Amino acid sequence: MSESLKALVVDDHPLVAQATKELLDKIEGIEVVGIAGSGEQCMSYIAKHQPKLIFLDYSLPDQTGTQVAKQIKKNYPDIHIVIFTGFDMTELLNNLIDLKVSGILSKESSVRTINNMVNCIMDNHTMLPLDIFHQSQFNGETADEGYSLEKEEIRIMSMVVKGATIEQIADQIHMSRRTVDNYLKKIYSKLGVKSRIGAVEKFVQSRYYV
Repeated sequence: MSESLKALVVDDHPLVAQATKELLDKIEGIEVVGIAGSGEQCMSYIAKHQPKLIFLDYSLPDQTGTQVAKQIKKNYPDIHIVIFTGFDMTELLNNLIDLKVSGILSKESSVRTINNMVNCIMDNHTMLPLDIFHQSQFNGETADEGYSLEKEEIRIMSMVVKGATIEQIADQIHMSRRTVDNYLKKIYSKLGVKSRIGAVEKFVQSRYYV
């Protein structure tokens, strides 16, 4: 390859970010131009260095990975984005496809798998774990906000989005842990999701998130 593909690592955990950078640096044809620790810093790096590949963690201190990916694709549609995360992203797969990310990888992936993903992207392809491929229908479903959240549910989800644990929520709103847990189960049911990350994703896209 005559020209290197510039890459950016976006992760707020310094050790993980550095390890990811070092791994990408070893791939032929890849030049890592920096590490960003937040969504805001990511956009600043992109404007300055014009990378073509971004390894983007889902959980950042200021925004979710999908919020950052949406900004990137709006302003730089040709940039390849790999969601590189420790979360199970199965529930968000259709949303991520709609955003036109180029791939999704677990942080537990082997060096060979990460290499394969990068090489696929450089050839304008992608790859998926078999379990996700087998479970996914790629039916283009979009979020249907045919639900209503009560004031207390909105308050709880606003805290969840900021990373609060069940114990922290219970302490701040003076409820028992069991009551908060029951509220969350009800919220998950209303949103049509099965996990915390799925609930966060739907909530931040809803009219309730300010």
